[in-house]
Amino acid sequence: MYQEERMLAILEHLKKNKRVSVQELCDLFGISRDTARRDLVRLDEEGTIIRTRGGAILPTLNKEVQGYKERLRAEPAVKEEIGRMAASLIRDGDYVIMDASTTVQFAARYLKAKDVVVVTNSIDIADILTEKEGVSIHLLGGLLHKKHRYVYGAATIEKLKEYRVDKVLFGASGITEEGLFFPHDEDGYVIRETIRRADQTVVLADSTKFDRRFFHRVCGLEEIDWIVADRIPTEAIRDVLEEKEIKVMEGKETND
Repeated sequence: MYQEERMLAILEHLKKNKRVSVQELCDLFGISRDTARRDLVRLDEEGTIIRTRGGAILPTLNKEVQGYKERLRAEPAVKEEIGRMAASLIRDGDYVIMDASTTVQFAARYLKAKDVVVVTNSIDIADILTEKEGVSIHLLGGLLHKKHRYVYGAATIEKLKEYRVDKVLFGASGITEEGLFFPHDEDGYVIRETIRRADQTVVLADSTKFDRRFFHRVCGLEEIDWIVADRIPTEAIRDVLEEKEIKVMEGKETND
């Protein structure tokens, strides 16, 4: 087996098992310890693994962030179903904050409640809601992030402080036992303030967002009331959500 093929196999093994030792590599591929170490050194130099004493692990910090259009095209059917379920949580007369998540955008499309007031920092969600009768829209001001199509910054946060709402719907780039994570702190600061403004917090997340950690931790799980997802990927995560008494709307089922 060539080194390139072996390195791909090492990465596949790490994705399944989270860590690997030099001895395991020797046993798996029938190679010497020196060869195994050279493979790990090269993978480490490429930034795809982190070498540890006697082996390697995968990096726990995610750094790749797709642009708005790429995120909107990713898993559209899944996001549409999550958005439809989340929209059902909004009642007639509710005051709601919606963040700039592409999944929350689908919730805006499926919104059927009447006499709803929506506050948002998303120019696309504001545009979608203009087609909804009986919905008042408060578009937050601030600095426009062209790539991700939301407004942010000190002006956005100060304006948010003027509001108090029934619910906030927002996405999360990563969810772990430690809480919710976002790749950018400027986005995270806005989300943190929206959480303070709401009586109920509703997180929309597809199953790929679980067990992912990014640069900026926004809040702990104890600050979340609902998680709406296509599915909860592991029993370990489900147990943590139950322990924190977080309500889960999953697929066609709702767990109260």
